[in-house]
Amino acid sequence: MTTPVTTAPAGSAAGRSGSPGSAPRLRTPRHRHTPGRPRRSVLLTVLTGLVLLYSLVPLVWLVIATTKSQEGLARSFGLWFDSDFALWNNIGETFTYDDGVFVRWLLNTVLYVVVGAGGATLLAVLGGYALAKFDFPGRRAVFAVIIGAVAVPGTALAVPTFLMFSKMHLTDTPWAVVIPSLISPFGLYLMWVFATEAVPAELLEAARIDGAGELRTFFQVALPLLAPGIVTVLLFTTVATWNNYFLPLIMLKDPDWYPLTLGLKSWNAQAETVGGEAVFHLVVTGSLITILPLIAAFLLLQKYWRSGLAAGSVKE
Repeated sequence: MTTPVTTAPAGSAAGRSGSPGSAPRLRTPRHRHTPGRPRRSVLLTVLTGLVLLYSLVPLVWLVIATTKSQEGLARSFGLWFDSDFALWNNIGETFTYDDGVFVRWLLNTVLYVVVGAGGATLLAVLGGYALAKFDFPGRRAVFAVIIGAVAVPGTALAVPTFLMFSKMHLTDTPWAVVIPSLISPFGLYLMWVFATEAVPAELLEAARIDGAGELRTFFQVALPLLAPGIVTVLLFTTVATWNNYFLPLIMLKDPDWYPLTLGLKSWNAQAETVGGEAVFHLVVTGSLITILPLIAAFLLLQKYWRSGLAAGSVKE
């Protein structure tokens, strides 16, 4: 006869001792990860803190240096204040030094941003929407060209761009800075990806069935949905144009057309010239004034550009 095998209850001695007749039990982990709750990583926290420190220390130094006079910059520790608080004097002198040329540089930069970055954003929105929602011959070739243009650094195109503008007699004019700024391959690619995900094709078809033309469909239906992507591209192009240094350096000789980046560099180089006046306190003050509009733009529009960057990252 075959003797039946009985399994001891889990709470019995046989079940606890793991006898041969008992069923095997799986060990449950002590720390089970709850879905939806982020895991804590000490290493990641430390690395994030180091990156934050690396990013904030130069800004802290700039804010502190702005409160010092020319002599205070040399006699005091870089990350601490001097006994002579000269912030307001530095701001006033920055705007009035050399017949107020800093104001001219600021207006030039605003001009380059409004025309260059604004035009680049407009072209990126129109081109990205067309590439995402219209099918035409050569679409794949256009995509390859855009990806290739994103991969090419701007410095590699500096000399050909200068030679081309020199042939057209446009160097040392604002157009030499504005026209190259109108082209943003990364902005075009970003709007292409964003328009593909953000504007449903069914919504466009419904508008066309209702009798709306392509322009009306774009401005009244698609454009409101593209707002986060537009803000993201606008911020990227604005920062690129506002901080543009190399292109104006090779294109402009007249200081009256300098942007802020090139103007502050010329102030900083005064100390290296014979008989030149060192104005490092004005350089750091002008640098702080230069970055304040960018910081304000990012803080005010962060909810738009964050959602624009996340577009297409989750596939439904």
